[in-house]
Amino acid sequence: MNAPTAPTALIADDEPLLRDHLAAHLARAWPALQIVAQARNGREALELFDELTPDIVFLDVHMPGLNGIETARGIARRADLVFVTAYEQYAVQAFEQGALDYLVKPFDPARLADTVQRLQARRAGAAHPPGHDTSLDPVLDRLADELRKRAPAPAYLQWIKASVGQSVRLIPVDEVVYLRSDEKYTLVVWPGGEALIRKTIRELADELDPARFVQIHRSSIVNLRHVAQVQRGANETADVHLRGRPEVLPVSRSYLHVFRQM
Repeated sequence: MNAPTAPTALIADDEPLLRDHLAAHLARAWPALQIVAQARNGREALELFDELTPDIVFLDVHMPGLNGIETARGIARRADLVFVTAYEQYAVQAFEQGALDYLVKPFDPARLADTVQRLQARRAGAAHPPGHDTSLDPVLDRLADELRKRAPAPAYLQWIKASVGQSVRLIPVDEVVYLRSDEKYTLVVWPGGEALIRKTIRELADELDPARFVQIHRSSIVNLRHVAQVQRGANETADVHLRGRPEVLPVSRSYLHVFRQM
């Protein structure tokens, strides 16, 4: 009989000291738990989750770009989620209603010990069911709405500067059809052509208006105005078909939730 494998976890927080602080406390409260990675933001957390598939994810609620709630939508029930937040008043009630666990900053060892006990008990019970558990969606939707209300209105990118031949062109972001990662560059595609820019997908994702541009894969972002249809595929994937263009863009599992809400 094979020995049970050690549980694994991912910590996502934009503050390095807080990541290290939580990792150190977890090492004392749950020595068997292996912290397989630390993420600086939600997008990195999703990429690392898809690569490493940890059993547990500790998510800071307030991260720049893709916040903890949006990241949780991508992970869904593929792991046990623990939210870390500095805002107890509105968060606690929502988390408890959804049977989600949470830690309030600054957390104390006793509270962390309670969380560890719940996680251990959950792991000792049934395994995660395959597929997406929609019972989590309403809770995450309410939390996301609350975060949007509290967050100041950001200034989103309006133009993208790109070298086209011997000239520099300013491309209005409204005209961009999609963006795709090309190693250290990003390919910008618009009806009048395409160009490579020295900016990563991760940087652009944080600068574009999420109401108009959505990340559908770790390597691509699409302008919703140019989406003709989304065709569901096997294993919780999908393909995006564009208006008047032959390209078909794949949607990875971690970003499929974007189209469930439409």
